[in-house]
Amino acid sequence: MDKTRTQALIGKENIEKLAQTKVAVIGVGGVGGYVALMLARAGVEKLKLIDFDVVTTSNLNRQVVAFQNTIGRAKVEVIKEMLLSINQNMQIEIVNNRICQDNLSTYIKDIDYVVDAIDSTKDKVALIIYCKSHNINIISAMGAGNRYDVPHFYLTDIYKTHDDGLAKVIRHELRKAGVKSLDVVTCDSKPQRVEGVIGSISYYPAACGITIASVVVNKIIKS
Repeated sequence: MDKTRTQALIGKENIEKLAQTKVAVIGVGGVGGYVALMLARAGVEKLKLIDFDVVTTSNLNRQVVAFQNTIGRAKVEVIKEMLLSINQNMQIEIVNNRICQDNLSTYIKDIDYVVDAIDSTKDKVALIIYCKSHNINIISAMGAGNRYDVPHFYLTDIYKTHDDGLAKVIRHELRKAGVKSLDVVTCDSKPQRVEGVIGSISYYPAACGITIASVVVNKIIKS
């Protein structure tokens, strides 16, 4: 991949840092797919992508892996193909399985940064607690659904979040587990009331994912 424009901005040393840092993205659908895409274009070359799901028609409105010709395919396989078409030098490990308490020690090892883009609160909490107890850098995506205004996502500690139902649940569980802090990306708008399903629109998960990727890139550069 031609990195001349990025190198002009951040320098050769930081280009090398990005290329050598291994990042795991857990969940590569709405938010996580955009995280992986932006990390790849920024020059991160070592990725571990974990997701158990396949592309469905309901993903077409917002997920980077969703096209008519990818429906029914494993999301991790689709995103791997996409990323290698950007940078053929990438080292991409994919796991087509659901991350949970029972397999964390198998899948989360030799990782520099973990991006938590999981929907399931139970699995999300288990991943966060595991990373915190093993001193693994982690950043978590909070709620991006049921909103359609102009998004404003930002980095904060989970204990400073507001108007985020997912963050509220996670905060409660982390407090019980004794976790004192967690980097999260959240937004400052209130969700809409939606009946039956979680509503979504194209740009909201993308904005969240891009913000997370920017945080990870800057943390790597400054490390």
